[in-house]
Amino acid sequence: MNFDLTEDEQMLKAVTERFVTDRYNVDKRRAYLAASQGFSSENWQILAEIGLVAAPFDTIHHGLAASQADIALIAEALGRGLAVEPWIDSVLVAGQFFAASAPPPLLSKWIAKLTTGQSRFALANRESGGRGNTDCVETIAEHAPEGWVINGRKTIVVAGVAADGFIVSARVGAEICYVLISADAAGLEVLPYRLIDGRAACDLILRNVRVVDACRLHSDPDLLRRVEARADIARCAEALGIMQMMFDATRDYLRTRKQFSAPLASFQALQHRMVAQYVVMEQARALVDLAVLSEGDAFLRAIAGARAFIAEASVTFGHEMIQMHGGMGVSDELIIGHGHKRLLLLSRYPETAAVALDEYAGIAA
Repeated sequence: MNFDLTEDEQMLKAVTERFVTDRYNVDKRRAYLAASQGFSSENWQILAEIGLVAAPFDTIHHGLAASQADIALIAEALGRGLAVEPWIDSVLVAGQFFAASAPPPLLSKWIAKLTTGQSRFALANRESGGRGNTDCVETIAEHAPEGWVINGRKTIVVAGVAADGFIVSARVGAEICYVLISADAAGLEVLPYRLIDGRAACDLILRNVRVVDACRLHSDPDLLRRVEARADIARCAEALGIMQMMFDATRDYLRTRKQFSAPLASFQALQHRMVAQYVVMEQARALVDLAVLSEGDAFLRAIAGARAFIAEASVTFGHEMIQMHGGMGVSDELIIGHGHKRLLLLSRYPETAAVALDEYAGIAA
């Protein structure tokens, strides 16, 4: 099988890598995270200008209809730069879910703004009582004249700070529905905080928030699963990019740092440990490639397996890279600690390795 990149894939990869090279280093990244929304608005507009925000959308929405391979290429390149822009959560999750479920009038109102980076949505479908189970919904939507009244609380709304709208899950009797709620809606309170990797998230409190019928999204029960599965390609590829970045930085450190007048890279014990982690990284790459090339149920099983392996292996990988640097590995001055924090979050969100492994086991081979 030929794994060489096509000309279009090479160009997409080069564009993303150029963005990372031009816009990122440790100090710049720290400044971007310090912004109230947890990333640079200027960088978000640049991503839109070079086509990466629109890339996953269909061509009818002026996107590129990016393939699974394209998504993996973009995410891995962003991972290597440890980019903080919420490309996965705002574009691959909230944006794609909205594009697939919004009624035509609502879609036409927002789609151009989403694909050009002028607006962002965030998915709010988690609740504290659900313990990660998004089917556990206590937020209630009650019929009202010309629409609905929503009451409840949502938690861990990733990239929700400064979003223009929220896709909120609510229960209508035995059914779970999704509605688009504007960020400035009366009765909506946004409670921001930071995640372990420094990025911004928020909780939502909804007190008698009124939503018109036109803002109800029409989704089948499996839509979110399909959207999250494609986003999982990006999460796995991002983790792979971070692992490659950490490996390269650690290798360079071992070659330059000396003890007993010899570079650390000459010590056989450290060589063995680096080789072991290189093998782990290549196993992760093979699993991502398998998922990219799979379709249907085989894809769902492959991406669940990749998630299960990478979620666990990447954390151990990060520990090893930190160990190679000694105490400096966890300092704020080095990129190693920043990468490990991102890997920790990716290993637990949107689900743990154990949940991904159960899903893998439950899908027929």
